[in-house]
Amino acid sequence: MSDAFWAGKSVFVTGHTGFKGGWLSLWLSELGAKVHGYSLAPPTTPSLFDVAGMADRIAGHTIGDVRDSAKLTAALVAADCEIVFHLAAQPLVRLSYSEPIETFATNVMGTANLLEAVRSCPTVRAVVSVTTDKCYANNEWLWAYRENEPLGGRDPYSASKACAEIVTAAMRDSFLSAAGVRVASARAGNVIGGGDWAADRLIPDFFRSTDAGQALNVRYPGATRPWQHVLEPVAGYLALAKRLATDGDGIDTAWNFGPADEDARPVRWILDHLCAATPGATWQAEEKIALHEAGYLKLDSSRARHILGWHPRWNLATALEATVEWHRRWRDGEVMAEVCRDQITRYAAS
Repeated sequence: MSDAFWAGKSVFVTGHTGFKGGWLSLWLSELGAKVHGYSLAPPTTPSLFDVAGMADRIAGHTIGDVRDSAKLTAALVAADCEIVFHLAAQPLVRLSYSEPIETFATNVMGTANLLEAVRSCPTVRAVVSVTTDKCYANNEWLWAYRENEPLGGRDPYSASKACAEIVTAAMRDSFLSAAGVRVASARAGNVIGGGDWAADRLIPDFFRSTDAGQALNVRYPGATRPWQHVLEPVAGYLALAKRLATDGDGIDTAWNFGPADEDARPVRWILDHLCAATPGATWQAEEKIALHEAGYLKLDSSRARHILGWHPRWNLATALEATVEWHRRWRDGEVMAEVCRDQITRYAAS
């Protein structure tokens, strides 16, 4: 929380009205950075962007679509920034089945548009392009995936993120490295935390069902995911961007930011833990399963640990406690910007 590197830095964040982009923007603001956001309007009501009053806490706020290359370029050039975080995306697996073209257009061409815009902005020194653990060709292995594993994806979302990785590497190797811009991609696990109201996601669905006094219907209770609090990968993105901007040799590659192995847990473990902490909450398995979703997936983050000095700070139990606490304090009407600051401070000090 006292890293002088970020004080006064001009930073451009796509997807700042979203869940992960919102937490990143809040943390950057706390560090003294001048955050310029470019994103669609907040995707949910309520949203982290609105309840935390983020419009008043960042230097610039542009509502725009990453598929609009001209508007995106104009916003990036006007920000006169040094560091870019690209998080804007269509982030939902099941929505990608109903909107495959929009998913590919946003996640693939949106990434290409952002990196092409960087070519028009001579002040940019470093870019972190955020994808996902689902960019790997998932063979349902018991061991964790490393950054050099093959990319792939059976569903449109996963495939689009694998494509975004290829686009990022191609734009870096063809244009940006020669221009002195360091570009890296970041792959994280299933993030949880306060302020996520997205549809068709486990934790928000749990709170919606619980607040409504209903049992949560669950599609894949046995599916294992690398669960982590949202601040874990955000800390990784910050560490990666700083290294790119200060000593980028060998850093401009792909990076995993996943939890400890023991925190790759099945969905039923998460729900049982949440129900134990939430009186009256219950869940049940759905009988009909129609769409493919990966059953087992873990990340190997050894490179980030040994080279960037990044490591998970909160185990899964602590992450769930912080998530439940955030939701409770929101329902109690507290000032959520202060709640976010409190959790960021606690995380950074852990």
